[in-house]
Amino acid sequence: MPELEVEALLRTPTVTVRDVRCAGTCQHKGPEECATSLQLVFPYRGVYVRHLGSDPAVAEANHVVIFNPGEGYRISHPVHGGDASVVVVADEAVLRELVPAALQRRGVLALDPHQLRIDPHTQALIALLRHGLRAGAAASLEAETLTLTLVRRAFGTLTSHRAGGTAGRRRLVDRAKLVLAGDPTRRWTLAAIAAEVDASPVYLTQVFQDVEGVPLYRYHLRLRLARALDLLERCEDLSALAFELGFSSHSHFSAAFRQLYGRSPSAFRRQAIRSPRRC
Repeated sequence: MPELEVEALLRTPTVTVRDVRCAGTCQHKGPEECATSLQLVFPYRGVYVRHLGSDPAVAEANHVVIFNPGEGYRISHPVHGGDASVVVVADEAVLRELVPAALQRRGVLALDPHQLRIDPHTQALIALLRHGLRAGAAASLEAETLTLTLVRRAFGTLTSHRAGGTAGRRRLVDRAKLVLAGDPTRRWTLAAIAAEVDASPVYLTQVFQDVEGVPLYRYHLRLRLARALDLLERCEDLSALAFELGFSSHSHFSAAFRQLYGRSPSAFRRQAIRSPRRC
């Protein structure tokens, strides 16, 4: 696999959608890069860190990472296995209409903060958009509409979350995120995670809730099920997938998936692999 693969999924006057896959061979900070346009990056597999000055962002499937034009950054891959993301570039007028004014900077279009936690339904929308475009099952108009819905949800006051807490607390949470993303299917114990980040279990749970707005165990569950969203399209044996993702049974996996995404794994798979429309 080359270090970077970019697949164009959709290109219209309104939005561009790309599937970007990185081998992640460089563990340390790479050379400085700079985006030429505002990019909304939705990781769906693996993890990396985007270093923007003193403001690092752990990029994994629970977040959208914002790459503003003209801002130099570096990328590191502290966890082996590479990563993959859906990258959305939208027309400036469309973004100004979709993104709350409080998150927009004055002058050239740029957004704050540089990262937001997204909700489970946004995760599912990313997967359905990607699967549908890769299979040729989503017509341009449908795909454009889904993409605009994705952007709206990624910045919605009820469907996204800005990290809280102090910089020190956020750094502790980032270390915990890397631990979980490095082995998302492991049946972690709280003591094991706390030992990895050198914190007490009680303190870690309190800080994680404060920063991310969700309990640590639920955050981990969302990582595991986001992996399912990626794999379901090409996985016919749902029982095997359940065990691969660390669930005790098919029924346990199905119940957790349905509770998070509002549909069963089999229903999601049918929707993801639907046949292309014919005239």
